[in-house]
Amino acid sequence: MKKTNFDRYLEEQLQDATFARRFRRAGDAWDIALQLAALRKQAGISQKELARKLRTSQQQISRLESPGYEGHSLSMLRRVANALGATVRVTFTVSDTARGGVLSEAPPPYKTRKSA
Repeated sequence: MKKTNFDRYLEEQLQDATFARRFRRAGDAWDIALQLAALRKQAGISQKELARKLRTSQQQISRLESPGYEGHSLSMLRRVANALGATVRVTFTVSDTARGGVLSEAPPPYKTRKSA
């Protein structure tokens, strides 16, 4: 299959470690949003009905199902899962950058003292 301009552009952008990390994180947000929406639809209820069950707003459910939203709390995901007859499972995997001891996305903007 022939590569599109976008495919070539994305390959180029993924060479930048910061972009690649953010791109993967965005993929995680998409996964969460799609899973929540699919579970709700499978249960046959609307966002408004789910919100009523959870005693929250329809806007909050919409936000949780939005691929751009990254403010999911574990407690809210558990509440939603419980209301939809599902469970939440969090999996940690060691990435190549983590093996090098990277603890944050960017180095701190201040100097740190090395411990003796």
